[in-house]
Amino acid sequence: MYGPGVRDSASFPPRGARVSRRAVLGLAAAAPLTVAAPVRASPGRSATVGGARLGGSGVQVQGAAAGLPRRLTARSWLVADHASGEVLAAYNAHRRLPPASTLKMLFADTVVGKFERSLTHRVTDAELADVPAGSSLVGIKPGITYTVEQLWLGVFLRSGNDAVHVLSHLNGGLEKTVAEMQARAEDLQALDTHVVSPDGFDHKGQLSSAYDLTLFARHGLKNADFRGYCATRTADFPAGGRKTFQIQNTDRLLTGAWGLGTYQGIIGVKNGYTSHAGNTFTGAATRGGRTLLVTVMHPEPGGNGVYEETAALLDWGFAHAGTARAVGVLVEPLSEGGAKATPAPARAGRGEAPGAGDATARDSSSWGLAGGASGVLALLAGGAYALRGRRRREAAEGRHRR
Repeated sequence: MYGPGVRDSASFPPRGARVSRRAVLGLAAAAPLTVAAPVRASPGRSATVGGARLGGSGVQVQGAAAGLPRRLTARSWLVADHASGEVLAAYNAHRRLPPASTLKMLFADTVVGKFERSLTHRVTDAELADVPAGSSLVGIKPGITYTVEQLWLGVFLRSGNDAVHVLSHLNGGLEKTVAEMQARAEDLQALDTHVVSPDGFDHKGQLSSAYDLTLFARHGLKNADFRGYCATRTADFPAGGRKTFQIQNTDRLLTGAWGLGTYQGIIGVKNGYTSHAGNTFTGAATRGGRTLLVTVMHPEPGGNGVYEETAALLDWGFAHAGTARAVGVLVEPLSEGGAKATPAPARAGRGEAPGAGDATARDSSSWGLAGGASGVLALLAGGAYALRGRRRREAAEGRHRR
């Protein structure tokens, strides 16, 4: 199913490239970790969604730095409490990076509730014609009838772009689905995310962040079908007539494949890989009545690194969740009563390193108004500044989409 030249897959680099978790992730000594100060916003940027510290450079953590994995190679990662939404630790949380198939979490959160699981659909050639060459596939064939449940299992277990495209056509087409995904991202206040296609393939301009992917997972897990699909290890998939073949979940922390043991308490969520994005993963696990979310993006290539780094951060989170103080928060969806963060004036200063992506923070974590007339004037000035910056970004994105 995954031949030479495959660029979009939940299948990761070869077994021979595996390195041991202990070798890669030695734990830090008891000495406190030095935490970098937040980066000041550069011109045209506003304060950071979820809290100012989430826009900072370096590791953001307070109260439980000892024990953090010493050698994390990911370009971005985040640890959060599922129930409270508190971000316990992060590194480049809003850095915009290609998400690979972890973007399918947003696709599922947008579409999964629209069709009954038992609904049947006979697939046509046209519904598969626009699947990008080199995609990861579950093995859908035109002329075979599938249930919606089977299509979703193809999405979650095998990261099948063929299943994504069939469901997107059921939803009214790719363009409509992309628009709905972008609207859902805006509602979730996942403002680092730019959706180009529903499948997470290597499309130019398709970006997200560790913060946004964690928002998608947290909201998606509220849906029983979403939770059930991402926790499924194996399933029988139609092959035509009465024939079936077995598909396995490519989440290695869930299945314990490729030399990894099953992570204690794991409940999903979604992995991804493309040649451009590298490895990405958002995982959720429950222990002692507490559920934690971890997103890891773009670690060093090879082996089980993305899973090992996720497991190490989960271990740290469960060990220190009672003592670590929040460095930010996963904001609530606007449609569910979440307070929209108030745009703040940008301050001149150092921005991201070249290649880190464009604006990583387009909303504010300030939840109160400054007192007096000076505070109101500052708020209005900041809102106008942020609006101009957003219009410039929207114009640029419009040019890109054309």
